Amino acid sequence: SFLHDCIMTTTSTSTLPACKADHPSEAEVYHKPSIKFQIANLIAIVVPFLGLITAIILTWGVAFNWMYLGLMLGMYIATGLGITIGYHRLFTHRSFKAPRPVVYLLGVLGSMAVQGPVMEWVATHRKHHQHSDHDDDPHSPHTHGDSLWGVIRGAWHAHGGWMFDPPIRGLGRYVQDLRKDRLVRKINDQFLLWVIIGLLLPALLGGLLTMSWMGVLLGFLWGGLVRVFLVHHVTWSVNSVCHIWGQRPFRTSDESRNNLIVGVLAFGEGWHNNHHAFPTSAAHGLRWWQFDSSYLIIRLMGMIGLASDIRRPSPERVAAKDRRANPEAPPKLTAETKPNSKPKSEPSKHAV
Repeated sequence: SFLHDCIMTTTSTSTLPACKADHPSEAEVYHKPSIKFQIANLIAIVVPFLGLITAIILTWGVAFNWMYLGLMLGMYIATGLGITIGYHRLFTHRSFKAPRPVVYLLGVLGSMAVQGPVMEWVATHRKHHQHSDHDDDPHSPHTHGDSLWGVIRGAWHAHGGWMFDPPIRGLGRYVQDLRKDRLVRKINDQFLLWVIIGLLLPALLGGLLTMSWMGVLLGFLWGGLVRVFLVHHVTWSVNSVCHIWGQRPFRTSDESRNNLIVGVLAFGEGWHNNHHAFPTSAAHGLRWWQFDSSYLIIRLMGMIGLASDIRRPSPERVAAKDRRANPEAPPKLTAETKPNSKPKSEPSKHAV
């Protein structure tokens, strides 16, 4: 099991989250994805959404209405924020602090998203930052070659195929800090319980609101199963779309990109190049026009005493990594710097 792997992994005593270090001297990698690569990814993203919209239209008034839409969106928002604010910005990057009841609630909502126990999710994501768009990245779209089959494999791998790979060994070293936290261990152990509750809750609400067994079934379908699909699909789009489509205003050693559509749908996670440039920032939208609903909620939590030590890069750090303010021609791709090769030197596994 993952927890057994955590316990058995021998590592240093550092408790800092293992995220890719912010090294200004790193060689910048710039590699525009090919048209066929972009098309393959676009098809993988758009077709499932079109299928869902078609299903909603065809079943409206029969097996879908405003009540079920409300259940689906309510559960989508709650569990999606459990991932973005809880699993990602709090547990993975420690971009703010919160009282223990809030930590527990965010962990519960993240668990209801059905994306894995909190420790496994955090460890995988920290490994992604450690090796972003290189061979050891768990879900990079850029490590399968430039052939048509390689492009298709890369697009599928980043968007969801990576979860069917053999279990990643040695993830325990990425979550030493979390293993020492009794509350986080409790959240991790209760994962299956909260998955079940997250599926049964909309079913119960659907039944109570309609006073029918059909309401139970449709509540489970739309607020449970379809909602899980939506949250998964949008989260996976951060892994795939935001490493293929969008802008790269900041110098990073990977292919992370800002994407407006994913930024809105994923509660601010789509400002992905910003995030990879400043991984411990609670704010991913760093410009006034980059809407980041997760950060707005974190700020509101701070105003009412439910969050503290909210981290955000200084204007000087932002300006120092801004490509427009510091234009530099990207280096030629080499065996050490191209995205489908391992980096020449690996950053410290405990760098933040």
